[in-house]
Amino acid sequence: MVKRLILVLGDQLSKTLSALREADKDSDLVVMAEVADEASYVGHHPKKIALIFSAMRHFAGELQGDGWQVAYSRLDDDETSKSIVGELMRRGQEHDTTEVVATRPGEWRLIEALDNAPLTVKTLPDDRFVASLDEFNTWAEGRKSLRMEYFYRDMRRKTGLMMEGDEPAGEKWNYDHENRKPASGDMLRSTPMEFTPDQITEEVLNLVEKKFDKNFGVLRPFTYAVTRGQALRALDHFAKNLLDCFGDYQDAMLQDDRFLHHSLLSQYLNIGLLDPVEICTRVEEEWKAGNVPINAAEGFIRQIIGWREYVRGIYFREGPDYVTRNALGHERDLPWMYWGGETHMNCVSHAVDQTRELAYAHHIQRLMVTGNFAVLAGVDPHQVHEWYLAVYHDAYEWVEAPNVIGMSQFADDGIIASKPYVSSGNYIDKMSDYCGSCAYSVKEKTGEKACPFNLLYWDFLVRHREKFAGNPRMGQMYATWDRMKDDRKEAVLEGAKRILDRLDAGEVV
Repeated sequence: MVKRLILVLGDQLSKTLSALREADKDSDLVVMAEVADEASYVGHHPKKIALIFSAMRHFAGELQGDGWQVAYSRLDDDETSKSIVGELMRRGQEHDTTEVVATRPGEWRLIEALDNAPLTVKTLPDDRFVASLDEFNTWAEGRKSLRMEYFYRDMRRKTGLMMEGDEPAGEKWNYDHENRKPASGDMLRSTPMEFTPDQITEEVLNLVEKKFDKNFGVLRPFTYAVTRGQALRALDHFAKNLLDCFGDYQDAMLQDDRFLHHSLLSQYLNIGLLDPVEICTRVEEEWKAGNVPINAAEGFIRQIIGWREYVRGIYFREGPDYVTRNALGHERDLPWMYWGGETHMNCVSHAVDQTRELAYAHHIQRLMVTGNFAVLAGVDPHQVHEWYLAVYHDAYEWVEAPNVIGMSQFADDGIIASKPYVSSGNYIDKMSDYCGSCAYSVKEKTGEKACPFNLLYWDFLVRHREKFAGNPRMGQMYATWDRMKDDRKEAVLEGAKRILDRLDAGEVV
């Protein structure tokens, strides 16, 4: 007889999950389900759906091999309910129980669904993170600004990663100033590890191909890891072959090299196949062995135990309305080029094409190309948020929303960023090779050929002058604008209006 149902969600594929640690193999039933509501609340990229479903099926098989009772519902099973709560109720009726043990989901939407379920749900903390939510709130309480750097230092102290007693290795906490180098093509550079789909994955690919053929994104070829063993191999490959130059080129962009030295591990980390501390420990091992420089190891570790932990804390501290915030009052619809529509902007075209094909783009492509254009053009931040949530294989609301609503779009009014992350085309030109083959000229500041980023950058500053003129980090920008001749100012604003009018009319930009 089944005593309790143990819920395991598609981004909770960890055998150390708190709900599994609480469970009894002999009397409890693990419930896992592919349901329509989770697969379609935004138009997820087919590769993302396939990754989650295949990883879920493999994980369920591993649990069964370890002696667990598992009730697994496939999306195309006739009996499968549309929702997670529906599946819990169905399984509860089958086994005459209303007791559920769950690990806290990573989205307010699911938390509220479980809270309102006509079941007795015991929700346990998700302790697969370095910092608990209580710990983050204690750190944040009473601070005038919640800057990640100081939180990150506490996480270094807590984990002992790259520490020498109470001091950081190398006598510095942060080597970010060394990590902003443009890259050049390298035919000998390794690429992230790829995997051949097995029979389980092929079945999932056939299902996704049939059910989600209208979704934005290319499904095949599918080469991502779907088991913990494969994810560990991907981690080892990154540490040995790509980590050494990760720091130097983490902000660089090349149109013929989509990965450079990035790890492509976030999608495995965010569904539970990898643990954050084990990733950082593996990186630290390479540094201690003298195989990678300190700026590479520190830069990578900071992204995981610093930034990733920090944005999770922000998401849950700010509450369910965080994704609806719009501090700048932006209301323009997301341009069609984000869904693969034609654009003359080479950088945007490459970032979107890569996203469509891989469900992946690295953080600077997201922040300084697609995100930068959206905020400069005044796009509704909720639409931007839903786009990022849909198209990237590592996007789950707890990690995606603060990066978009806060960092990228400044819609949270500065909780995360002290100023908007906006730039003209000069930054993209410096950090990439996109501009050389673009229809626009990054060197031209006005006129039909002027890079849209150049025009929209100044237009954004003018539109929001009342809000940002007093920001000490933006004073120099406004001083530069004020020194411009009136005829150039007029030409810039006319050019920006021309671009925005084209966007509103659905024309190609």
